[in-house]
Amino acid sequence: MIKRFKEWFAKPLPKDGEASWLTEQVPRHVAIIMDGNGRWAKSRGLPRIAGHHSGMKTVKRVTMAANRLGISYLTLYAFSTENWKRPKTEVDFLMKLPQEFLSIELDDLMKNNVQVRMMGYREGLPDYTLEAVEEAISKTAGNTGLVLNFALNYGSRKEMIDAIRKLGIDMKEGRLDPQLLEEAHLDASLLSNGLPDPDLLIRTSGELRLSNFMLWQLAYSELWFTDVYWPEFSDDHFYEAIREYQRRARRYGGL
Repeated sequence: MIKRFKEWFAKPLPKDGEASWLTEQVPRHVAIIMDGNGRWAKSRGLPRIAGHHSGMKTVKRVTMAANRLGISYLTLYAFSTENWKRPKTEVDFLMKLPQEFLSIELDDLMKNNVQVRMMGYREGLPDYTLEAVEEAISKTAGNTGLVLNFALNYGSRKEMIDAIRKLGIDMKEGRLDPQLLEEAHLDASLLSNGLPDPDLLIRTSGELRLSNFMLWQLAYSELWFTDVYWPEFSDDHFYEAIREYQRRARRYGGL
């Protein structure tokens, strides 16, 4: 399926070292479903947590690649509201990764003018996870480069239900006329408020689904899938996705 998908867009990629594509338009906002950590580990006879730890290194690699390309926003699906169903040992390890990642990489993020944000529900997250994320958000708040947005304890259906509930209260209490309800009202009530919709969604590991990720915001995003597991996802894979995006014509439902 992935092979056929790629064959639909058969325009040759630039040769190694050729950077003319960098002068073309790059997506403003890239969102990534980082998938395949566990399968990568299993294929090597390692525990699943080894895959998550290796995937953490890919986060740094892709963040720096996005920053070099001048991408404005990079949203990474780090932990979903459904991931709490996983074994407790795995969840506990995943909750410690933000603390480890940010303790190691925060200085480099600062040097590269990267601003850290979080999109998700803080309720239920361990204190040590929240403290690490909040510290990074605070320290990088003045940075003006790439926005690195972690979707942590995030679920799109819950996000939309909460937004609709909020709008319903506003209408009930007279702050919003139902006849004047527009898409912008829902946009402003979502956890992604303040971010543009993703131009490009990347999903690794060969799965072809959205997994409850930014369902409203991805309405007209370009989708790019790869069989590569997240720990193996390289700069070249990321550049391939960007070049594929540049070959597409975005019509937003028009001709």
